[in-house]
Amino acid sequence: MDNISRRSLLSAGLGAGLVAALPVAAFATSTADDAGLRTDPFMLGIASGEPWPDGFVIWTRLAVDPVAEDGLGGMPSRNVAVQWEVAEDASMRTVVARGVEHARIETAHSVHVELKGLRPGREYFYRFRTGKHISPVGRTLTSPAPHETPAALAMAFASCAQYEHGYFTAYQRLAQDHPDLVLHLGDYLYEYKKDSYVIGGGNPRDHAGPETVSLAGYRQRHAQYKADADLQAAHAVAPWLVVWDDHEVDNNWADEVPENKDAGQLNDTTEHFRQRRAAAFQSYYENMPLRASTVPAGADMKIYRNLQWGQLANFHMMDTRQYRDDQLAGDGWKKNVAERLAEDRTITGAEQEKWLLDGFKNSTQRWDILGQQVFFTERDRNKAPEIDDVSMDGWDGYAASRRRITQGWVDANVRNAVVLTGDVHRNWANDVKVDYKNPASPVVGSELVCTSITSTGNGNGSTADPVMAWNPHLKFYNDNRGYVNTRITKDAMTADFRTLDYVTTPGAPVSTKASFEIRDGVPGLAAKG
Repeated sequence: MDNISRRSLLSAGLGAGLVAALPVAAFATSTADDAGLRTDPFMLGIASGEPWPDGFVIWTRLAVDPVAEDGLGGMPSRNVAVQWEVAEDASMRTVVARGVEHARIETAHSVHVELKGLRPGREYFYRFRTGKHISPVGRTLTSPAPHETPAALAMAFASCAQYEHGYFTAYQRLAQDHPDLVLHLGDYLYEYKKDSYVIGGGNPRDHAGPETVSLAGYRQRHAQYKADADLQAAHAVAPWLVVWDDHEVDNNWADEVPENKDAGQLNDTTEHFRQRRAAAFQSYYENMPLRASTVPAGADMKIYRNLQWGQLANFHMMDTRQYRDDQLAGDGWKKNVAERLAEDRTITGAEQEKWLLDGFKNSTQRWDILGQQVFFTERDRNKAPEIDDVSMDGWDGYAASRRRITQGWVDANVRNAVVLTGDVHRNWANDVKVDYKNPASPVVGSELVCTSITSTGNGNGSTADPVMAWNPHLKFYNDNRGYVNTRITKDAMTADFRTLDYVTTPGAPVSTKASFEIRDGVPGLAAKG
């Protein structure tokens, strides 16, 4: 049918069923019971994500006291009915779908609704209600039809938001730039207790609660972050695709190996760490606009997945934590660690590597974009050619794994390969090669690395790093906080590095520090402007 208001929409997820689309201008008399809540329960905002051609996920989580120690947001010990609506307009007059879900105790009163049956390549708006309380209105989109090539996609990406290190003004500025899709590449939150990760001059804000280890602790920490108005603005402006890095669980964790393995430390056994990981994964699902297919099974949760934006872009969202071998030589930056070159070392695990290589082979899109966490391009801190000094946590510590991935997109004749990266709290723009030791090795792709939203504080504004002199494939560096805006068309992908001069006080303006262009069919970066 051409009239969307006459379709039946399938709403999947926790407690979801078949929902008829209703051409109603506004919320009817609410059938959702607010459990007698006197305080607005939408203090954690709303969000959407996982856009596909006929739908997306919409999310909220009820809380009246976000930092309640039990992690349940001050909510009553009962399920609460929540009504939701999706409309074609921001005033919510042309409603195309409506239903009721239950915010359940066992999932910290979170709500995930998976919409299907909508029109491809369209803008939609949504909101929630329980009793007399109505949430803000959020904007979201469906992706284009599989055969369509849209004129452009405005995509922003970000990472590393340490609540204690500054204010989330960068999220507010990102929202004001009005992207159509947001990728978050990890470190959405940090696990530390107050006063354990302190920047120069002191932290302007503090975490509530102890270091996150228990389910209650992770739920409390997610709620504290979600209660931030700037973060809520960024979620409300566009659908998100999210992947975790390390701090959503534990700093620099690797598969079943925690950061602290010594006796007497917080996580001294594999069993204890698996329990911690299970708690972190459960809370991560509860607090993100994710599909029901990602619901964790204990200490396992599959978040690597693929999303197409018509024939324009193919997003390969990766997980470089859950399946990796442990970092070598005690982690950190190390010199001449020969084992990092071992053919059997992996940062992805065999199954995810095969999925990615098959994805390259099957892709028909103009742009193949890897959304992943840690520095991909070789970055050697030592000038002497006979000595390498590289990070054991990034892809340099898993060199053969990187070579297989890079050679894989070359062998598959991927038209344009672009790696998106977070983690390092600095902006970088890099050319990607298969063999970095051979100066004649051709450029086969590009890497765009976003700085942090707040992590490590204000930054010094520098645009030079000495390692660039002997790593000529590293084209740009900057030490400010911010995010990256991209515009993707069939002819080019442009990247604007959007930066703020300070984050330790709120309200900083944003500006574009540098811009690059990747032209269709021409691997590598070209400075723009």
